[in-house]
Amino acid sequence: MPPLATLLLYTLAGTTVGLLALLSGIPAAPLAGALLGAGLLSMSGSLEQASWPSGTRTALEIGIGTVIGTGLSRTSLDQLQTLWRPALLITLTLVLTGIVVGLWSSRLLGIDPVVALLGAAPGGISGMSLVGAEFGVGAAVAALHAVRLITVLLVLPLVVRLISPGQ
Repeated sequence: MPPLATLLLYTLAGTTVGLLALLSGIPAAPLAGALLGAGLLSMSGSLEQASWPSGTRTALEIGIGTVIGTGLSRTSLDQLQTLWRPALLITLTLVLTGIVVGLWSSRLLGIDPVVALLGAAPGGISGMSLVGAEFGVGAAVAALHAVRLITVLLVLPLVVRLISPGQ
């Protein structure tokens, strides 16, 4: 099959499952759904791995950075003035915990330390998978973050409702 046709089929699978995931009401559902759709197709072995045109990854990184950046506002800056200490504490704790858990997982479970460290690192699935892709382990990192993200998106809203019934 021509590479462009393969790429289109992966894009169709990701788009279809991403749009269907919108019905779930889970935050970031389109991202998780697209990952699931394209990932399942890829893992099925039905198609060769997609070959993305040169510059695609850079364009996607710029797009993701732009989407995240446009979510910031003057209010974000104002909130950071009061939240900088919790932000620092949470960030340091998560980064250090991610390093410890990543190294421990690598040793205990015998997985590649790069996969374990990037998979245990705090961060969004899109950003961390792109970092993983730079090291040649993007799919493995994406899989670990997908499991984490889906678990967090399912469990934390329930915990918040239990702790703050009025929310």
